[in-house]
Amino acid sequence: MTDTKAVSWLTPQPNELRVLHVEDNELDAELVAQALRNGGFSFSVVVVQTETGFERQLRLQSPDVVIADYDLPQWKGMEALDVLRREGLEIPLILVSGALGDVTAVECIKRGATDYVLKDGLARLPEAVRRALQEKRMLRLRRQAEQDLARKVEELARSNADLEQFAYIASHDLQEPLRMVATYTQLLGERYRGRLDENADKFIGYASEGALRMQTLIQDLLAFSRVGRSGDACGRVDCDAAVEEVLQSLGPAMRASGAVVTHAALPMVWADRSQVAQIFQNLIGNAIKFRGKEALAISVQAEKAGQQWLFSVSDNGIGIAPEYREHIFVVFQRLHTRAEYAGNGIGLAICKKIVEHCGGKIWVEAQADHGSIFKFTMPCDGPAEKELGGAETRTSSPSIC
Repeated sequence: MTDTKAVSWLTPQPNELRVLHVEDNELDAELVAQALRNGGFSFSVVVVQTETGFERQLRLQSPDVVIADYDLPQWKGMEALDVLRREGLEIPLILVSGALGDVTAVECIKRGATDYVLKDGLARLPEAVRRALQEKRMLRLRRQAEQDLARKVEELARSNADLEQFAYIASHDLQEPLRMVATYTQLLGERYRGRLDENADKFIGYASEGALRMQTLIQDLLAFSRVGRSGDACGRVDCDAAVEEVLQSLGPAMRASGAVVTHAALPMVWADRSQVAQIFQNLIGNAIKFRGKEALAISVQAEKAGQQWLFSVSDNGIGIAPEYREHIFVVFQRLHTRAEYAGNGIGLAICKKIVEHCGGKIWVEAQADHGSIFKFTMPCDGPAEKELGGAETRTSSPSIC
C-alpha cells in the first residue's frame, strides 16, 4: 500500500470531519472508516503510511483529528506526535493498536497522545473522537479566554498607568498657580480687611479658605498617585520601629485627645518602609480623629496567617455603619462633613492602594457607636521574620510621647 488520498478534503463539506489516518493496512483503514460511519460521523479521510506523506498532507490542510496505527513497518504512530509538535500543530492524536499493554498505553498518554483504541474494540472509536474534539474545543476556548484576559489586563495596566501619570502631572503642575492664588488671596485679605464692606471681607475669606483646601486636596492626590511609583523600594521593615515613629509624630494629637495606644511586639514584613509607616499613621490618626466620648484606647496587633502577617488596628471610637464598610476605602469619599471632621477622605484609599500594591488586603470590622477594627495583611520576609509568641505588650501614652 502506498501513500494515497482516499477521499479529498481540500473542499470539505460543512460540518465534515477531516481525518488523517496513519495506516499501512487497507483492511484496517476500512474498518476504522466503518467505525466512524457507524458512529454517525460525516467525514473525509486521507490515509498515509510514511512520515513524508504525513508531513505533506499536514501542509496541504490541517486535519481535525489524527488516527495512527501504533506500530508500522517504517515508523511508529507515536512519531506522528513529534511531527505535529515540530509543525506547531495542536491536533488530537488517537492511537489504534492490535495490542497495547497498560504500561505502554499510560506512557503514550503521558507523551501527549489524546487516547488509544484497540482494533478489536473499534466501536469505542467514535466516542474517543468526540471526546478528543471536545477537549480540543475546550483548549481553544480556554486559550482564547486567557489571551483575552491577558490583553484586558495589559490594557487595564496601561490605562491605570496613564491615569496615575496624568494625576501626578496634573496635580504637580497645579501647585504653582494655586500657590499664587492662595498667597495673593491671603495678602488681599490682610491688606484690605476692614477697608471694604463686610461682604467683601467674607468673600475674600471664602476664596482664601477654598484655595488652601484645594492645596491640601492636591497634596493628597499627589500622595495617592505616588503609591507604586517609588520603584518598588521594598525591604525588611521593622513594624515596631515604624509604629514608634508614628506615635512620636502623633504625640501632640494623642496628648490633646488623651488617647492611649498599645501594641504587641510587631513582626518584620517585606514592603516599602515609608509606606508601612503611612498605613499606621493613617489608621491610628483616623482612630484619634473619629473618637467617641469615652477615653480613647487604640490597640495594634499582628498574628501569622500562612505566608502573611495579619495586622489589626482597633479602637473604641464612633465606629462605622456596616453599609459603609466598602465606601470608606474609595478615594475622596467622606461619611461626615468638613465642619464635623477635617480631611479630604483619601487616607484610607491610600492605605488600600499601598496594601494591595504589596499583595495584601485591607478591610474593616465595625459597627456604629461600637468602635472599629481595621485589618490588613502584609507579606512575610521569609524565614527570618519575627515570631509573635509570648511577645511583651508595650504601651504608649500621651505622657511618654
